[in-house]
Amino acid sequence: MSDVKKEIGDALGIPHEEEPIEVKAIEKKVEKPIVVSDQPEDATKDYQYARAQLYDIVEKMQETLNDAMDTAAHSQHPRAYEVVFNGAKNAADVVDKIADLHKKMKDLEVEEVKVQQHNSTTNNVFMTGSTEELLKMLKESNKDK
Repeated sequence: MSDVKKEIGDALGIPHEEEPIEVKAIEKKVEKPIVVSDQPEDATKDYQYARAQLYDIVEKMQETLNDAMDTAAHSQHPRAYEVVFNGAKNAADVVDKIADLHKKMKDLEVEEVKVQQHNSTTNNVFMTGSTEELLKMLKESNKDK
């Protein structure tokens, strides 16, 4: 320790011995890998989670906007009003994201229905034979009428 530090330490009543610094180990957070799934129940679960998160964001933004509006009203400062208007625009954007999320979920449901319909078997009945035989059958059916 230098003499200047020693003199300052004496004047302030700080002991000259340096105390060891305690070092704490930082725990590293292990991230789980993201698993992509095509299961319909996973899509529904993700939709509900995303929707809940967006609703939570909108509610928090509304509370913040109310506080910002009070501040703007008290300060009467143009910048405060600008902040409120930008916050309102951002809140409206989140509401649009909720609507987009709903539309995407409906599109997924329609796509699932189309896939299910395409998996069904359709049996078409057709005639095997010549056109001459077809004409004979048609003439016979017309005679019966």
